[in-house]
Amino acid sequence: MEKLVHLIPYKVDNQLFEAQQIPEGVDLIQAPSLWNKGFKGKDTVIAVIDTGCDTSHPDLEGRILAVRNFTDDDNGDPDKITDYNGHGTHVAGTIAAINAESGVIGVSPEAKLLILKALAGEEGSGSYEWVTSAIEYATSQKVDIISMSLGGPIDVPELHEAIKNAVKNQILVVCAAGNEGDGKHSTEEFSYPAGYNEVISVGAVSLQRKSSYFTNSNNEVDVVAPGEKIISTIPGGRYAVFSGTSMSAPHVAGALSLVKNLSESEFERKLTEPELYAQLVKRTIPLGYAKSLEGNGLVYLTAPELLADYLKQINIEESIGV
Repeated sequence: MEKLVHLIPYKVDNQLFEAQQIPEGVDLIQAPSLWNKGFKGKDTVIAVIDTGCDTSHPDLEGRILAVRNFTDDDNGDPDKITDYNGHGTHVAGTIAAINAESGVIGVSPEAKLLILKALAGEEGSGSYEWVTSAIEYATSQKVDIISMSLGGPIDVPELHEAIKNAVKNQILVVCAAGNEGDGKHSTEEFSYPAGYNEVISVGAVSLQRKSSYFTNSNNEVDVVAPGEKIISTIPGGRYAVFSGTSMSAPHVAGALSLVKNLSESEFERKLTEPELYAQLVKRTIPLGYAKSLEGNGLVYLTAPELLADYLKQINIEESIGV
């Protein structure tokens, strides 16, 4: 089986044995502000399609709902999701880690994770068939969100159909845009599945809100999120700092979990996939880059309040004749 799907390339900046912090990326997108209102991702299920996960990591205790292996690692045992690469564990931690006191906390610390291993080996490669099967399984399990920090160069009809079916079933599909960028917004770089219109394609920015030099630019980029020097969990109870759009996508998957909690509380009903996407876009701020680089802008969960405060200030100034 030819392995054409790979991890979105990422850079390992540092490995650590302890962390003790709310990661800067989690803070940057304003996740703690929603936690303070009582929205932490409760009752949402996020499928992480990646290299597996270290389910024994203390920061992921109680977060993992179920697991399944679609690769030939561990002789194809469907119950073994050993993370030989570390990438899947890092992504899982950014979404839902729970240990801010002596480790890290994810964007959505009360969300549940369905860990689906579709990439194998230390290099983190796989087949389109494995990824497609994982998406179909996630859809059958009625998850709320699918997070994928992987990609390949080919538009495969079966993969596209699986994604369209997931979205039809009201599942939000989040994908890393890719790291083949050349720093020029006028040139397009596509990776699949991020290149499909039905998914939420996530580009990267630094913790200083600068567009990352490596992030793909194209007309399918929806939003951007922190993707440089992101600290999270890795196998063996440790932590590491990674960079790449691989790190941006889980920020958005976690953010959508919080947005779902908040929006459905406000509207007092379940929202459809397009409605939740609209609520996410409502919570972005433009950074001044071309749409091909930033889409709708940086995911910033308190953007509506920011806008309301700005308009209130304008009204005050107008009323006193400033």
